[in-house]
Amino acid sequence: MDYRIEHDSMGEVKVPADRLFGAQTQRSRENFRIGVGDETMPREIVHAFGILKKAAALANAELVPEKMTPEKAETLSAACDEVIGGELNGHFPLVVFQTGSGTQSNMNANEVIANRANQLAGKRLCHPNDDVNMSQSSNDTFPTAMHISAVLSIEDKLLPALSGLISTFCRLEKENEGVVKSGRTHLQDATPIGFSQEISGWRSSLERDAELLRTALEPLYELALGGTAVGTGLNAPAGFAERVAGKVAALTGKPFRTAKNKFHALTSKDELVFAHGAVKAAACDMMKIANDVRWLASGPRNGLGEIRIPENEPGSSIMPGKVNPTQCEAVTMVAVQVMGNDVAVGMAASQGNFELNVFMPVLAYNFLQSVRLLAEAVASFDRNCASGIVADREKMRGNLHNSLMLVTALNPYIGYENAARTVKKAYRENISLKEACVSLGFLTAERFDEVFHPEKMI
Repeated sequence: MDYRIEHDSMGEVKVPADRLFGAQTQRSRENFRIGVGDETMPREIVHAFGILKKAAALANAELVPEKMTPEKAETLSAACDEVIGGELNGHFPLVVFQTGSGTQSNMNANEVIANRANQLAGKRLCHPNDDVNMSQSSNDTFPTAMHISAVLSIEDKLLPALSGLISTFCRLEKENEGVVKSGRTHLQDATPIGFSQEISGWRSSLERDAELLRTALEPLYELALGGTAVGTGLNAPAGFAERVAGKVAALTGKPFRTAKNKFHALTSKDELVFAHGAVKAAACDMMKIANDVRWLASGPRNGLGEIRIPENEPGSSIMPGKVNPTQCEAVTMVAVQVMGNDVAVGMAASQGNFELNVFMPVLAYNFLQSVRLLAEAVASFDRNCASGIVADREKMRGNLHNSLMLVTALNPYIGYENAARTVKKAYRENISLKEACVSLGFLTAERFDEVFHPEKMI
């Protein structure tokens, strides 16, 4: 491999000749061989760094034009656009498990953007620290990247995925109006329910999850940028915090604003904990919905078998013809991962000391993994399972009329205790509720038929 010599404040370092990063990135590569190739800094963070570095260059050009010249600002913006577009992803190799402030990832961005800008300019125009990192510190850029990436991931990935599944459930509700089935509580037979009502519960859960996520987005719009090292804004020009937040908002189309208290913004990660709680709530509801679907589809002959779901792939290497609810299983595994990540997010957020939290990379890694996996799992479940759900109406009707809990409708006519005696006799002798009720003398056959209408019990 060919190398070139780069230097930083500690001396010279050999860097791969075909890479745009510099000495500090290379030192991190050599010192933190933990999860190399697997646990690299999330691409969402790299994307966010491209946005905030461009915003900073534009803000600096307006506030300190004698330092951030139009030429520098224009060239840095062009380099940042390539980072934002993912064209330079191969130049961001650092792992999550590095310095807890994310300093090395900030410098990775500074070096790549500076070197790419110099390539575009055809001369040594920009310096990683003096120009790309102007008016900034790793301590305020990494929290800013976390908020930008969290907002973009939730708004542009997870919320659209939830919206798609909600739409599917709306369609299924309409298609199944009037279909009555047995309800179930404690995994036991319960009173009747409309299948459309059951689906509406799934839909409403996801709608509420979307509301919670939108609520959680509000505090994430606040950015730490402008606080620099400890929150005082040292080395940032007056008005930089407000100006750069406005630039980020303009670049993303999201209502980002500067954080009211930069000391809080650098040390506390409560906004991310709160937002991940909303992500976890969605994961919990998806776990429940996926489990409902696979229970209802269980069988095909020895289970509930009340719905049919798409048959996507063979389910067994030994049992021919077996088909499994694999999309449900994928969703539930993702839900478990999100719940585990929530512990990591909470623990990481609790580790602020004095003026800085030093668990930010692992917090960002778990947060963004949760959002990414859940968004993709919801979309996959919608596309490959939920959209193809078909009610087996005959099976539903058979299960409904075989349910002993239909006796609840008789309570007003024969009383709770007599209804309980009716159920126990019917179950013990394997006869119908009508036969048991009539034989016990609680109602005549004609009166039973007058008051017993399962389809009207919903």
